[in-house]
Amino acid sequence: MNLRESFSAATESLAANKMRSGLTMLGVIIGVSAVITMLAIASGARDQMMSNIRKMGTNVLIVMSGQTRRGAVMGGFGSVQSLTLDDSRAIREECPSVAKSTAEVMNAAQVKYGNKNTNVSISGTETDYPSVRNYTIREGRFFNEHEVRYASKVAVVGPTAAKDLFGTASPVGKTVRIKNVPFRVIGVTEEKGAGGFGDPDNQFFVPVTTAMRRLFGLEYVRTISVQAKSMELMDQASKEITALLSKRHKIRPGTEPDFIIRNQAEVMQMANQAAGIFTLLLGGIASVSLLVGGIGIMNIMLVSVTERTKEIGLRKAVGAKRRDIQWQFLVEALVLSLVGGAVGTSLGMIAAYIISSVSGWNVGVSVPSILLAFGFSAFIGIFFGMYPARKASALDPIEALRYE
Repeated sequence: MNLRESFSAATESLAANKMRSGLTMLGVIIGVSAVITMLAIASGARDQMMSNIRKMGTNVLIVMSGQTRRGAVMGGFGSVQSLTLDDSRAIREECPSVAKSTAEVMNAAQVKYGNKNTNVSISGTETDYPSVRNYTIREGRFFNEHEVRYASKVAVVGPTAAKDLFGTASPVGKTVRIKNVPFRVIGVTEEKGAGGFGDPDNQFFVPVTTAMRRLFGLEYVRTISVQAKSMELMDQASKEITALLSKRHKIRPGTEPDFIIRNQAEVMQMANQAAGIFTLLLGGIASVSLLVGGIGIMNIMLVSVTERTKEIGLRKAVGAKRRDIQWQFLVEALVLSLVGGAVGTSLGMIAAYIISSVSGWNVGVSVPSILLAFGFSAFIGIFFGMYPARKASALDPIEALRYE
């Protein structure tokens, strides 16, 4: 019996028991569709995570106050205050591998305009911030060096905050009050989209000197964002910054520095690893239902072998070989899994896009994930169909013909 005849015989046998075949395939259909959907969600989450990291800017190093001890970050973001505006200037001027740097302080505050108010994040920063952190000015301009030096009361607003306070009107030229201090709006940033732990569009940007002196009463900055001249120079830039700040902060050899440098490439690598674990977790959970479907195939094939014992005996009596019997039942199991896999793949893609449209999540149905799920369903059919097929081929023809 050749392959075409085997598939034809398998199709006829399965068609003779449509209800049973359909219920058997249901386990595979649910399993494959679950795998496709979960992998699509995981892929979309990974892409969104990487996109949010890229929004931070390119070739970026983040210098934070704090200490590392045995791999853990001690302090940071205020508990160990060590970074100053002069540190940011020194990094810019004295590190050959650094293109730009910008200090930053951040705090939440209420902003009022007329009879409207909103609570937003206030970022005090320097003139190179849009370039370093990948912001685009949609309208107006960003503040300049003169306004930073003299702590001018000017502000640039994100599109979400602008909509909350000004509606559809242009904010440029309007005066808002931040902690009851009047600020003139001089620009609006382009929308970046919410992601991560905050909304980059729902904030105000003011000169760092203004934020430190007039709003929050700070002496130290929260972070310094540094842009290396190229991706290849990021490690060199990190070494130069470490040497410079250690000298400026009088860090003795052998002691922990009072600052931490985070490399954007390291952040992306850690995020990629976390996304990979998340994908494996979701895929593994979904694969359990596919395994259950495989057990269902084996169960039905064993029932089929019992029901068709006389048929097997008759075929052997007229000359069918063991491999012919084995191949026939194996092909039946394979057809069940392949048809179930095809239907499950279609339903999984539909479910992924429905989830995306309803929830607003990003999904990524990729060809490798489809091939993986479809191939796994075929493997399940062969693996769980092997035992019933071998059992059928091992039947003694005389005993099979006498079976009642």
